[in-house]
Amino acid sequence: MKSLLCKRIATPLCAAIIPLMATSADAALMDVTVTIENLAATNGVSFAPLRLGFHNGTFDAFDNGSAASDAIISVAEGGGGEAWFTAFESAEPDAVLGSVVNGGPAVPAGNAGVGNPFSSTATNTFRVDTAANSFFTFANMVVPSNDLFLGNDNPIRLFDGLGNLLIDEIFQTGASIWDANSEVADPANAAFLPGGVNDNRIEEGGVVAFDFSELNVFDGLTTAAGYAFDFSTLSSDDAIYRISFETEAVAAPTPSSLALLGLAAFGLIVRKRAHPTGLTAA
Repeated sequence: MKSLLCKRIATPLCAAIIPLMATSADAALMDVTVTIENLAATNGVSFAPLRLGFHNGTFDAFDNGSAASDAIISVAEGGGGEAWFTAFESAEPDAVLGSVVNGGPAVPAGNAGVGNPFSSTATNTFRVDTAANSFFTFANMVVPSNDLFLGNDNPIRLFDGLGNLLIDEIFQTGASIWDANSEVADPANAAFLPGGVNDNRIEEGGVVAFDFSELNVFDGLTTAAGYAFDFSTLSSDDAIYRISFETEAVAAPTPSSLALLGLAAFGLIVRKRAHPTGLTAA
């Protein structure tokens, strides 16, 4: 079909049509639904909105044992992630970036809606070209805290070459909590505590490491969701957070419709050649 069309259609148009046919056949365009769930025990930790990106594997926001970058600090110290998104987009302009949030932090299921408007779960859907963006990276703040977070040190391969999910859920435990060690733990400057001024901070100057022990300084303090934080609910092994994925293929143009597009273009060229003056028949 390619040779027949290229013999009859002007070269630039042919060059445009043939790659379109190949791309639509090979691409694995998916709508990816991401669901987050707080699995922590009642009165345990809560989580700021999840910041995420589907990408080609280039972006790396932090490294275990190294000083925290401005990118990961913007997640770990305030949850917003403005610098994280900026750095991500700068490294990979074609990445699909976004958040999973439902009106605020994700609180433990036992505390959800108990005198507060917060939920324990949230969902969002993203359209992803899995051939171009087969990796997944996430980060979100653990609260109450000054600079604790969840996230992946290295990009996670989420899709295979055909757009199939390689994993459908990610579990995090107490041992998965990172300490950015960029801000001294101080309830007066912490997030998710009434009276805490999150914009205030005391520089710590440490390196990123797995460690949730400083959450002990918040034990018994009342959170913004109205419950008293209980440090004893945390352990290294118990799951506290889950990210799950579901995919739905996005319908691509069928080969027959692309062929009709090519034939329509061919017909236009023939008509133009039949009327060299630029006039067309009625």
